[in-house]
Amino acid sequence: MKITTWNVNSLNVRLPQVQNLLADNPPDILVLQELKLDQDKFPAAALQMMGWHCVWSGQKTYNGVAIVSRSVPQDVHFGLPSLPDDPQRRVIAATVGGVRVINVYCVNGEALDSPKFKYKEQWFAALTEFVRDEMTRHGKLVLLGDFNIAPADADCYDPEKWYEKSTVRPSNGSGFKICWIWD
Repeated sequence: MKITTWNVNSLNVRLPQVQNLLADNPPDILVLQELKLDQDKFPAAALQMMGWHCVWSGQKTYNGVAIVSRSVPQDVHFGLPSLPDDPQRRVIAATVGGVRVINVYCVNGEALDSPKFKYKEQWFAALTEFVRDEMTRHGKLVLLGDFNIAPADADCYDPEKWYEKSTVRPSNGSGFKICWIWD
């Protein structure tokens, strides 16, 4: 199974490139982050005309995630159960071809002393809980998307500039541990 993940940073702007990808080098599943459009503005018809099925959670200006696939996504879930009132559209999950696909656009968190960093820690804890639960219910699972982290120098174009920011090796180590929850 071929899965492609892409932070499009505005699906309205990148729609022609997304369509080209789907036509010229089609994956089985495409997951998109940072749609930056309202729920009712998602270009489902344009993608469906190309033979693709779509599920999405849109949010104007910020956030938004989608799963686009050849087969119909089943058992679709939006958001994180332990953050039911969170207005940010950052998580979508669905089963496609027998594989549970979890697509995330993770919180940036800004500076380590920012209130947004506290939110990031809460959000990652909720994501960890959700993924652990999904792992108990699904034999095959993939977690992918934009994690807004750079745990190693090689992951950042200028590690010295970004060192100890919320996305690059924060001293408390929070955030990226989600990647290793299946130890």
